Amino acid sequence: MTGHHLLVHDGTFAAVNDSGDITAARGASPDGLFARDARHLSRWRLTLEGAAPEVLVPAGQAGPDRPLAAVLTPPGSRAEPPAYTVLREQAVADRSLLELLRVTSNRPARTVARIALTVDADFADQFELRFENRVYEKPGAVRSVLERPDGVEFGYERVAPCGDPSWHSRTVVRAVPSPEAVARPGEGTARILEWRLELPPHGDAEILVLAGALPSGGSGSAAPHLRPPAAALTRVARENEAFCAAAPRPREVIGWPELARACEQGLADLAGLRTTESGPDGEPLRVPAAGIPWYLSLVGRDALLTSLFALPYRPALAAATLPALAAVQGGVHDAERQEQPGRIVHELRHGELSCFRQVPYGRYYGAVDSTPLFLVLLHAYTERTSDTTLAVALEKHARAAVEWMFRDGGLAGVGWLACAAPGGVEGTAPTGRSWKDTPGALCFGREVRAKGPVAVAEVQGYAYDALIRTASLARTVWEDPGFAGRLESSAAGLRERFHEEFWMPGARFPAQAVDSAGRRAEALGSEAGHLLWSGLLDRERGRAVGRRLLEPDFFTGWGIRTLAAGQPAYHPLSYHKGAVRPHDNALAALGLARYGLTEQVLQVTRGLVDAAAAHGWRLPEVMAGYDRGDRPAPVPYPHSCRPQAWAAAAPLALLTAVKEQVR
Repeated sequence: MTGHHLLVHDGTFAAVNDSGDITAARGASPDGLFARDARHLSRWRLTLEGAAPEVLVPAGQAGPDRPLAAVLTPPGSRAEPPAYTVLREQAVADRSLLELLRVTSNRPARTVARIALTVDADFADQFELRFENRVYEKPGAVRSVLERPDGVEFGYERVAPCGDPSWHSRTVVRAVPSPEAVARPGEGTARILEWRLELPPHGDAEILVLAGALPSGGSGSAAPHLRPPAAALTRVARENEAFCAAAPRPREVIGWPELARACEQGLADLAGLRTTESGPDGEPLRVPAAGIPWYLSLVGRDALLTSLFALPYRPALAAATLPALAAVQGGVHDAERQEQPGRIVHELRHGELSCFRQVPYGRYYGAVDSTPLFLVLLHAYTERTSDTTLAVALEKHARAAVEWMFRDGGLAGVGWLACAAPGGVEGTAPTGRSWKDTPGALCFGREVRAKGPVAVAEVQGYAYDALIRTASLARTVWEDPGFAGRLESSAAGLRERFHEEFWMPGARFPAQAVDSAGRRAEALGSEAGHLLWSGLLDRERGRAVGRRLLEPDFFTGWGIRTLAAGQPAYHPLSYHKGAVRPHDNALAALGLARYGLTEQVLQVTRGLVDAAAAHGWRLPEVMAGYDRGDRPAPVPYPHSCRPQAWAAAAPLALLTAVKEQVR
């Protein structure tokens, strides 16, 4: 998030500015305290002596065991320097923003410090905040404020048409020492907590404040324990350290310090991005959320690929992701949610608008690729760990997923795992989108409107891999050779059809997609790297494609573009038509390794490692597609999530790809 500092723990995050304030920002970079898709703090503004403080040291240096810290003073001058200095420390833990104000007198005489904190909670849903002009009707919604001896409590309730309270969230703000006064600055719900601290000569005083989020439907009814940020981080640090420091450690795996450093940062980001969801029996599971600010939630495709990338190093992510997704696997036909029996969920949300179905994302199934990727990860986990427990427990879920691929997914009908074209009408296409889901991302031509169902190239690779891997589980774990044989036969047929329909002999490259009329999206795109990863292409074609992906129109020097430059649709700042996506490159690197293209694996890895170094070792979700020779550093994409799960896990995939080449 541009311009903000992030504090994250278990599905809760705070975004604050350089002084530690929250300003009710909306749009591309919202600030606030967020839990379960709602903003529980929209204003958190510190004033010293009635004015905004001077920032001597901006907020920074936060870590798993280190609070965010800023150094502030009241306004002063050279002739009259500030009377005191405030060290402001902040942390997020247990769905709370914790803040310690350590006030130190700069004078040899007794000093009085007047400190105030303006607080408010708008309880806005994240879908409201994403766009400045987006408005949702909320009939029956009521906001409330309760002033307490030690602070203030904000409430929000929205009553369902039947009269039962359907949504009731709270934010509790508490302080030690208690504020001397709680003032109301205007007609809204904001309140000002005021303190008057008497400081001895060069002495200190402290104010400890907590803002606890109590979301609707969340666990617990009381605000968490009030304690200093550093103390609250002790348990968080232990959790994150256990995740990051577990064997194998990247520096012990490979003698490439820069790659190991990128992996370490990725692991640290993944530790913070973990959020809690429920398994089939209601058990809590720590799964990778997709990214901040908009996707601190379980997103099927993202969690599955993230878990696959991390599997050789942190298999616990896969062990949590698989049952969490199984718990919300589709069971009925629901057109609004695009739910179908056996389908794996695309997005799971807990916000107000999802609860009232004003947006379909409470449980949304609109992705064509989550289901085959679920099967790929189930086998990969079993193969990697030699633990068949999950494969046995999730057998019925896996079989239902396979059935969805053939029935509603289209394999038994149109012969492909099909979806609707991005930006096009659904028509008769099976619902859902592939990962390149922006309008025009599949380039059929300016005058061509794709007709559904549309078969997207990389999805056929996922389907092929899922069939092969599930057949292996059927033979070795479920003891069903007949089922295995049918899946293997279907995979072989899919591969043969793909070579016939998708392969473009002149370009020696696969098409992006084929629509129901047999027309190809013939632009050269990075989907081909996914086909290498899944193994759908035969060896000759695969090696030709791998080499082609590293030619200058594709490879910027930092990574492989999503669309090769020089084509009519190419745009270096387009999300899916020219930008560079680290996760996309990670899949390509694994695919290049599969086809034995060592030089190309190292080329992609060097580029992304250099890009990581230029971003403080944290790879962004997206980078602009400008050539490295034209720019001294990677150009940021304006709406990129940082941290973002599959970008954080991308260095781990690169590590795997490199290891396979240097054995």
